[in-house]
Formats: sequence, structure tokens, C-alpha cells
Amino acid sequence: MINEFRRARRRKVSDTILVTDAMTDSVVGRIGNLSETGMLLIASAPLVEDALYQFRFHLQDARGHETAFEIGAHLLWLDRASAPGQAWTGFRFIAVPPVQAEQLRAWIDAPGGQFE
Repeated sequence: MINEFRRARRRKVSDTILVTDAMTDSVVGRIGNLSETGMLLIASAPLVEDALYQFRFHLQDARGHETAFEIGAHLLWLDRASAPGQAWTGFRFIAVPPVQAEQLRAWIDAPGGQFE
């Protein structure tokens, strides 16, 4: 049995949350899970391991209010999926403005979330 330790809880994403590369304005994939410090992105566009990215995505709270996020991220690992053109990718957030960090924390901690 493998014991895994993570510093931050990762909330599973049940809805489709598309992620856009802020530099190219193109959709690069969708979020699989999200924490205060990073995310699992199911990539549908080619990404470069160990590269830095600027991403945009929107989260909706329980009342239906949508919040836009723009976050810097470092691609830590990449694993090709069995579906052609897709990959599982792990990102660490590197530039989260304090206000957005608080909004992200509130979304993760909101009632009804499932965690990995």
C-alpha cells in the first residue's frame, strides 16, 4: 500500500471547468481536481513539461456567482492518456494574487465538495 502525503486538500471537480492559456487565448484542457497550491489538468492541447504557464478559468459558487481566476502555474509532470491528444498533467501554482487565493480557498472549502 502506498501512503501519499499532500500538503493541500484537492477538491474533485464535478462540472466541466475549461482552462484557457492566457497568452494564446486558447483552451488547453479541463480541471480534474483543484487545491490551493495546484491542479490536475486533463490537457487537450500539447504542453511542455517543466514550463511556466498563465491560465484563466472560472469557478462558480453555491449561489451561482462566477469568479474569474488568472493564475501562473508550473507544469510539474505529464502523463499521456489513452485517449489520443490528451494528457494528465500536474501543475503547481506560482502566482496567485491574495484576493484570488482567498476566493480559491473558499471554493475548495465550500460545503458539498468531494476530496481526493
